[in-house]
Amino acid sequence: MKAVLFRARSLLMSGILALGLPALSSATVWAQDTVAAPAPASVTVPVSPESTTVLKWGADGTSNVPYTFHDPSDENRMSGFEYDIMEEIGRRLGRDAQFVQNDWDGLIPGLERNFYLMVICGIEMTPEHIEAVDFSQPYYMTSERIVVRRDQAGLDSYDRLGGHTIGTVKDTLAERMMGDRHDITVRGYDEESNMFEDLRNKRLDAILIDGPIALYYGEADPAFRIVGPPVGHLSYGIAFAKGGNMELRQQVDAALKSMIVDGTLHRILARWNLWTPEMAAWTGDHSQPGITPTEWERYIAATSPPKGWKARFDRYVSFLPLIGRGAVMTLAVSACAMVLAVALGLVLALARRYGPGWMAAVATIYIEIVRGTPLLIQVLFIFYGLPGIGIRLSPFVAGVISLGLNYAAYEAENYRAGLQSVARGQMEAATALNMSHTQSLRYVVVPQAFRVVVPVMTNDFISLLKDSSLVSIITLTELSQTYVRLSSTYFDYFGTGMMVGGAYLLLGLPFVRMAKLAERRLAVSERRSGNEKY
Repeated sequence: MKAVLFRARSLLMSGILALGLPALSSATVWAQDTVAAPAPASVTVPVSPESTTVLKWGADGTSNVPYTFHDPSDENRMSGFEYDIMEEIGRRLGRDAQFVQNDWDGLIPGLERNFYLMVICGIEMTPEHIEAVDFSQPYYMTSERIVVRRDQAGLDSYDRLGGHTIGTVKDTLAERMMGDRHDITVRGYDEESNMFEDLRNKRLDAILIDGPIALYYGEADPAFRIVGPPVGHLSYGIAFAKGGNMELRQQVDAALKSMIVDGTLHRILARWNLWTPEMAAWTGDHSQPGITPTEWERYIAATSPPKGWKARFDRYVSFLPLIGRGAVMTLAVSACAMVLAVALGLVLALARRYGPGWMAAVATIYIEIVRGTPLLIQVLFIFYGLPGIGIRLSPFVAGVISLGLNYAAYEAENYRAGLQSVARGQMEAATALNMSHTQSLRYVVVPQAFRVVVPVMTNDFISLLKDSSLVSIITLTELSQTYVRLSSTYFDYFGTGMMVGGAYLLLGLPFVRMAKLAERRLAVSERRSGNEKY
């Protein structure tokens, strides 16, 4: 689970994302009269004629343990207690539940753009959130827990956190609670794994976090332990577009009620070691079915540190297919975007230097607007904003276009500098040879300018390779997203970081070599010294 807010609600009228919602304060609890009581045993699940269609639901499965995540024992398989809940809901509705990956910031905008029908991602049912989306009845209730290092003592209650530096996920109940106390230094994080690494490295004194995260990131690691009594109260619900599919929401509510009545929800949570006193009190289910926490045990076994160098080497080898797929996606997006950037950049540079006044003005305005706005905003606008005017692009196409249009502005300035470096006499000489203006540019001026800007183009392509990491926010799984997934799953930042960094390096080196060869071929007026190295 990432920051429990709907950050990314809408940036301007065009649909760019930006709204952030305040989290629930420590004094606020989910109103009891809004929580549906468990249905009677006779409850049935209504099924509409559309029940044969796919039931698409969204979540961020990148680093979302134990909600929805990639199974560490098989990275191609999705797992998690929310994943199991959605599979069961789909079965009860007679529909094939289909998981749709989206970055946390894009979950609710994706819901509003009908990329999926609902979102389940550990979203807190706060009054502020209820104003933004419609919720199902709660499917899970828990509390905040304190996590400390195994060798620590003293910070075993919420009252004793004063005077210390405490970490939590940004924009959550825990952050709001601690924000009301002036004696606590609060550090907010986007990624849980980064927070626990800081606790391990003594940059934090303790962590206050949702119960499931505390269990799977804290208690599961021998370096940490959960201390003290539960703090506060949380309710999670399935989010639907505001005022949207009421019939589907009623069906999901009925499915959840029936899962409570027949004990299915209890069994799912028990397998993940997540059945809580809050769930028992709310559902009235105080039974002790003696269910073995098989999923919890399997997760612990899969993520335990490898013993010996051979085991560690084998684990790293198992990462290669996933890193390879991420590298292919990174290269494909970057290469296509660079082709677009080079072509459009050249057009803009020629228009600005040799075009009529109105064309030069348009090119200048485009360059200044693109260079003056963040690339991330441009990516979000193209993917989430354009559907508001009927333009829907796939994640790959949106990523290529956003990167290409952005880098075209920078390439245009590089080419303009290259064009200015060509002596004015070259154009005059070409004209004297009876060439037209277009022919003079094509055969005389542009080739000479191109030779000047080749090194800069190579540098820009390598930068574009790295900036392609931003397309992960629109659901493309490239190298940086792969690194986040592996490091947060296995708590190994060094080894996976070296592998992913090496992949970026290997992707960039061939293009550096190709640029050198191009420079050599184009530098017809220069002699290569015998000791020049490539």
